[in-house]
Amino acid sequence: MSEFLEQCRAAIGATYVLTEAADMAGYLTDWRQRFTGKALAVVRPGTTAEVAAVVRLCNAFRVPLVPQGGNTGLVLGSVPDDSGTAIVLSLTRLNRVRAVDTVNNTMTVESGCILENMQKTAAEAGRLFPLSLAAEGSCTIGGNLSTNAGGTAVLRYGNTRELCLGLEVVTPQGEVWDGLRGLRKDNTGYDLRDLFIGAEGTLGIITAAVLKLFPQPKAELTALAALSTPDDALKLLTLAQAHCGASLTGFELMSDMCLQLVAKHFPQIRQPFAERHPQYVLLELSDSESIEHATGILEAVIGAALEQEIIVDAVLASSLAQSNALWSLREHISLAQATEGKNVKHDISIPIARIGEFIGVTDRLLQKAFPDCRMVTFGHLGDGNLHYNVSPPEGTSDLAFIARQPEVNLIVHDSVHRFGGSISAEHGLGALKRDEIQRYKSEIELNLMRTIKRALDPLNLMNPGKVI
Repeated sequence: MSEFLEQCRAAIGATYVLTEAADMAGYLTDWRQRFTGKALAVVRPGTTAEVAAVVRLCNAFRVPLVPQGGNTGLVLGSVPDDSGTAIVLSLTRLNRVRAVDTVNNTMTVESGCILENMQKTAAEAGRLFPLSLAAEGSCTIGGNLSTNAGGTAVLRYGNTRELCLGLEVVTPQGEVWDGLRGLRKDNTGYDLRDLFIGAEGTLGIITAAVLKLFPQPKAELTALAALSTPDDALKLLTLAQAHCGASLTGFELMSDMCLQLVAKHFPQIRQPFAERHPQYVLLELSDSESIEHATGILEAVIGAALEQEIIVDAVLASSLAQSNALWSLREHISLAQATEGKNVKHDISIPIARIGEFIGVTDRLLQKAFPDCRMVTFGHLGDGNLHYNVSPPEGTSDLAFIARQPEVNLIVHDSVHRFGGSISAEHGLGALKRDEIQRYKSEIELNLMRTIKRALDPLNLMNPGKVI
């Protein structure tokens, strides 16, 4: 493969073709440090034209490629396997904001732009880009689009798919499709944009996107409510939606175990309630009128919820610092769980009305199979997305518990399927769930996916071994 690598160096510059083990190391291990693959090289093009040139070389030499953004994925979708035959195509040098249009309320960016930087760029223009994730300081918009990421504001603004108007894509043949149209209406045939969003780089490489912007809210308010059951949380959701409408932008469910772990490993984060409660909901309201208007609405919601005995207690943030402190509880759950030890994670979605029933049924099934396992359940209740994580019983070996992960997954995913849900809500399938999804999708659906893959990528060079 020396000729292939020499031509890659000629196409994008020798500096950006990494072949030394030390230089490649950071690109080969997944975010959770569970798997390290091998690669022929890490190739770092700096423009769309250079991406296309590398893809054409991969075609000519039959070299598989693994597109990679910030490498923050959790399902082994952005790292190569252990064969060492593929290259990692890192897109982090494609990091320009090409245009901000405050009249059309759009921003055109390259796929290597870090999400947090895009949020700041939008704010500097007096606009809001609402996608918000725990990894926003390192994840890239290309990865967000490739996995159709969700985040904390899906309830109001939708997944990344809903925020995208147009794409620029390098096809598996090395051609460039320019679909960077900032149109809200375009009924001129198949929606190619939606084909590539969520495809995890298996059908083409997203190199740029036109994304929606929104007016900055006049006020953002946060409250934390304590409840007895997940069903009470659903009642609160219905009540909040009736009072707030589209102003309700966040509605996060957290179990008591979540806050216990945060208190244990991050004692500097103040716990807002003197007593423990089984469940908590973090609400966020974004108002386009005024702080006074938003306060009135949120106080009305909390007052009605207390009167109807849906919640047992609540705190309302009266300042930005207090709001950040409440969100800090939510944002530190994953870090606290990681500090506690290894665990089995599930990124699932359930029909919203059945979430309480699902949690009750599945908790009992897990307790029967794994007595005293600890459930760390949290997520975006307003869109049905749960992070339904299972930690081993206290005093049990992490490694021994993780060795039984397939058994845990089978219980959880079978239950998800029975409740009409999905085993991947926002992280994708990658390599981790590629085989497992065949248990839950119909053969018709799988065959349609295979047909699309074969039609667009007949050589199977685009992120092979992922999704399908």
